[in-house]
Amino acid sequence: MNLIKEIQKTALVTGAASGLGFELAMLLARDGYQLVLVDVNDKKLQKAKEDILSLYSSEIQLMHKDLSQQNVAEEIFQAIEGKRIDVLVNNAGFGIYGTFHETNWERQAEMLNLHVITTTHLTKLVLKGMVVLGHGKILNMSSLAAFQPGPLMSLYYASKAYILSFSEAIANELKDTGVTVTCLCPGQTKTCFQDVVANGSKASENKIKFNIACPKAVAEYGYEAMRKGKIVAIPGNINKLLSKLPRFVSRRTATAVIRRIQEKNREV
Repeated sequence: MNLIKEIQKTALVTGAASGLGFELAMLLARDGYQLVLVDVNDKKLQKAKEDILSLYSSEIQLMHKDLSQQNVAEEIFQAIEGKRIDVLVNNAGFGIYGTFHETNWERQAEMLNLHVITTTHLTKLVLKGMVVLGHGKILNMSSLAAFQPGPLMSLYYASKAYILSFSEAIANELKDTGVTVTCLCPGQTKTCFQDVVANGSKASENKIKFNIACPKAVAEYGYEAMRKGKIVAIPGNINKLLSKLPRFVSRRTATAVIRRIQEKNREV
């Protein structure tokens, strides 16, 4: 008898209160997972739980945590200690728009801590148990931004490139362990991300409306890629083409193109 089938499956999702994190939590609940949902917005997190339970029967544990702060991965892991995690979704993230020398360092440091340190540390803490069991899936949220430099959002692009590189590397290390790592790299998606990027300014609304994806569709694409153990998942044919832009033009030209897009998209 397969012991894994007898034990209730559990998924841990960060940034689960809205957007892609919420949609992924919905899919996991649909498939019978118990959920551990983490988000900085306690009110939205409670609402997400209610919405999920209105459709699916699932045991849901909520954690109100700011993942941009130091040592939060350890706090989360201690709170779930003893609970086997079958799926880890590192979804939480935000962006900052502006030139590197003019944007606020404290906010930049928080973004780097979230995208790089918390994502990496939480993965390390959960991964050890997965390897011992010979079973588990990790979904890391990167971006189309991972494939080229991004003037005016330099640290966001760089941190998403880190997530992609990190995910591909450990996916290779984990070959034949029963644990898979998938890196989802969506393009523009209709979530609250733009509001966070702009920090309340008029630049929050995308001026470029072309190729903006529905979060539900992106989540479904990423979820299916994770189920299949695909390493890099880029939803949408246009996004797949854009990810290859640096192969066809110089990095200098690609960087200039990205800057023009950013400026056009944030015109006030």
